[in-house]
Amino acid sequence: MPKFVLLWTDGAIWLLAAALVAYVVFAWRRPNLRASWRKVFMDAPSLSSCIVLLLCLWVTLLDSVHYRPLLPPAPGATAAAYDARTRSLLDAWLADLVDAREATYSTPLATVSFTRESVVVDGRVERVAPRLKFGGAHLQDPATQWLPDVLMRASTGLALGLVGALLASALLLAWLAWWRGQAFAECVREQWQGRSALPWHVAIGTFLVLGAIIGVSSALSGPYHLMGTDTTGNDVLYQSLKSIRTAFVIGTLATLATLPLAVVLGIVAGYLKGWADEVIQYVYTVLSSIPNVLLIAACVLMVQVFLDTHPDLFETGAERADLKLFLLCAVLGLTGWAGLCRLLRGETLKLRELDYVQAAQAFGVSSTRIMVRHIFPNVAHLMLIVTVLEFSALILYEAVLSYVGVGVDPSMNSFGGMINLARTEMSRDPIVWWSFASAFVFMVTVVLAANLFADGVRDAFDPRARSLRASLARKARAAAK
Repeated sequence: MPKFVLLWTDGAIWLLAAALVAYVVFAWRRPNLRASWRKVFMDAPSLSSCIVLLLCLWVTLLDSVHYRPLLPPAPGATAAAYDARTRSLLDAWLADLVDAREATYSTPLATVSFTRESVVVDGRVERVAPRLKFGGAHLQDPATQWLPDVLMRASTGLALGLVGALLASALLLAWLAWWRGQAFAECVREQWQGRSALPWHVAIGTFLVLGAIIGVSSALSGPYHLMGTDTTGNDVLYQSLKSIRTAFVIGTLATLATLPLAVVLGIVAGYLKGWADEVIQYVYTVLSSIPNVLLIAACVLMVQVFLDTHPDLFETGAERADLKLFLLCAVLGLTGWAGLCRLLRGETLKLRELDYVQAAQAFGVSSTRIMVRHIFPNVAHLMLIVTVLEFSALILYEAVLSYVGVGVDPSMNSFGGMINLARTEMSRDPIVWWSFASAFVFMVTVVLAANLFADGVRDAFDPRARSLRASLARKARAAAK
């Protein structure tokens, strides 16, 4: 029986997942919220990007269940001993990639090493690329067998991926038919003709694309290194998948860490005005005048000193790296609340002059109750919009911080860490491009999906954004005529 390890960010991620489920139930029972979210998913890019983000969330949850494997009992030992390495369910799922460690660099789908070694051939010293220990090891003659084997495995994985996507699409359509009380064939015909209010055909198309990509990748990433290996021989695809969790932790926890200060101080400053408004404005103006990178770097260095001087607090290196990540999220939250606070202050200044707030004041309702019952619910949509928009910005911010050396721990996989290591690889001759390319593709995919989803949320929950988009559309149609 392995020893389960609860890391700081593990608990936070699972609590956030439970909160997300609770919010879905809450929004489903509120007709106004359900109507707003329906508008989000009526936008085809938002629906497609939501599916991509849910897939990334699933990877994050798999990578947020950690344990230490039980070691074989030593002779005469009475107590159980556990491995010093902390693994996750994602590591167990990708065990073939974890164990397939080569000596050094190898290109994607290669059967030989990227670097050459000196060997003696017929009395002469030649530079040859040795065979990889795992990549393409099943091939007897790579020169003739490699291309047919890759094509066969890719086509098989493509077929299986499409079959899985079609099954998922069939389950979705069956659920829709059951929910609407119509025949399955009629539901399929409605989606095929595009007569549904929600673009479920876009979701089916996203399933097919993801199924094809996952099927081909799964078929090739076992016998080969699909994205190559890095300088220590580790699989680059495995590192990219592990980096998704780091990006999600930074994006969610750091964003949520900004909310308490921003919401409380913004509403208090806008409603009470006077000296409270002056003090809060002074604080966030001073904070905004300090360069963020310098402020965060100073805080992270203080955290690093604390971790280095208290090594007895951690049983494994994973616990130390995880606490640094958790504290980095707290630092990002405590230094990034000024923008949302300024926005909520301005909105509260407008709301406090409305009739229902003036009526509550006339009836003697306390200021605290007015801020909680009347102001906060009417600025909640701004919190939601800013939270979703900041998610992608913080993912990019983590990449910048890790690139300059003040981000996550070097032992933890992250997109910024991969790009930082690729800095020297890109200057080699011949160039080692696949680590940077893999990190770039995965990071752009996550950030693009988050941005598209954020656009849909903003258009659905902010009436001014909807009216602006409708005005621009009318002007465009008028110009076309």
